[in-house]
Amino acid sequence: MQEAIKINKYDNVAVALKSLSQGQVIIIEDNNITLLEDIPAGHKFALEDIDQGSEVIKYGYPIGNLSAKVAMGEWVHTHNLVTGLKEVKDYTYDSVETVSDDITSQKKDFFMGYKRKSGKVGIRNEVWIIPTVGCVNDIGRLLAAESKRFITDEVDDIIAYAHPYGCSQLGDDHKNTQKILSGLINHPNGAGVLVLGLGCENNHIDELKKCIGDYDEDRVKFLVCQEYDDEIKQGLNLIEELVMYSSGFKREQIPVSELVVGLKCGGSDGYSGITANPTVGGFSDLLIKAGGTSILTEVPEMFGAETILMNRCANSELFDQTVTLINDFKQYFIDHEQPIFENPSPGNIKGGITTLEEKSLGCTQKSGTALVNGVLNYGELIHNKGLQLLNSPGNDLVASTALAASGAHIILFTTGRGTPFGCPVPTIKISSNSELSNKKKGWIDFDAGKLLEDISLDRLALELYELVLDVASGKKVKNEVNGYRDIAIFKQGVTL
Repeated sequence: MQEAIKINKYDNVAVALKSLSQGQVIIIEDNNITLLEDIPAGHKFALEDIDQGSEVIKYGYPIGNLSAKVAMGEWVHTHNLVTGLKEVKDYTYDSVETVSDDITSQKKDFFMGYKRKSGKVGIRNEVWIIPTVGCVNDIGRLLAAESKRFITDEVDDIIAYAHPYGCSQLGDDHKNTQKILSGLINHPNGAGVLVLGLGCENNHIDELKKCIGDYDEDRVKFLVCQEYDDEIKQGLNLIEELVMYSSGFKREQIPVSELVVGLKCGGSDGYSGITANPTVGGFSDLLIKAGGTSILTEVPEMFGAETILMNRCANSELFDQTVTLINDFKQYFIDHEQPIFENPSPGNIKGGITTLEEKSLGCTQKSGTALVNGVLNYGELIHNKGLQLLNSPGNDLVASTALAASGAHIILFTTGRGTPFGCPVPTIKISSNSELSNKKKGWIDFDAGKLLEDISLDRLALELYELVLDVASGKKVKNEVNGYRDIAIFKQGVTL
């Protein structure tokens, strides 16, 4: 494996691909760089002398400005590099042509999924228990445990999703809870759904039904616990009915154009923007070429790379929506008197990421090269195909839940640090480095670190594409095998 990489021809830093030592000579584009200090794996070092105040270039774009002069071979990180980002700003639409190569003839164009009566397509045949309010979380867990005896060969699992909300919320905060829960209730991976209420919450079932919209009474059942002497007995009766209903579905051939995949990263490191995120971007391009849909979220982790996405918008209307998406999220930080550019996290910094623009330039590579074809509000369902941008924060659980609620069948989650969690849909963990993949075999599903070996980006993206279709056809990923399933809702308002 090579020792360091210069990612873009315009870069003035390189990234160490393994721990490097002071005095070591690294060859970059036929230039000999003598390291002036130890460089940790995933971290940056200067390829030339760079003056104080000058821009540091990585991925071909500025990632910040130097707070002190740096000599060739010197470590570039938080001690001498600061963000160059500003707050809310104006943008100009400068549309670009997207260019990508074509390996579509090598890949499958279908998966084995479930056609629902609504016309939607699912990739799992599960029964979900969705509480309207946190007060009934433990009842939901008990019902899920006791109803396992009803599971048939045709039903994958019975799962209860706990959350702390549904009461004492006001305004948009309350609406957020209703939108996310409604998105999950309507999600086609849930063949049958029990909506579990208490009875006195402000998110009571009659109100939630208005947000759910039309529903199949065989598929969605409701239980208000305060209305029954024995809510467990009644709940088990309803779940047994849902299992019988769900058992009627069989896997059948579904076009890839029906597949929706969410794109997310967390616990990133210095390799994430070199291996895992570009691999996911290559996958996203393949999926979109086949007529499918991918959703990119984590709006704060677009800051610093937003113009790349804006200029890939399919039209000026989408450009305007993307500008609003970015500036409104910045205003959210300002309204709460918090710094806009607090990112990266301690784990990101330890892994070699210094500034938010550096993190964002790596993060947005998950979107590939496709045109932006839609901009979604938080909790909004997708309504067309192609690449979508979704309004959500960067928090792993909140963003992944938002992706699922907007219609993602699967989440591709890249990580350089590792994380075990899973959201309501299969959450494929993609490691940025092979060391993590080998260390955390119980968490990681796909090793993108192989990109640093003898494999091309096209080939690795195709391998990931094939894995995604296998998962869509029933292959379980690590979070499902481990039973790790969670939801988290974006909390913005006051609590009564």
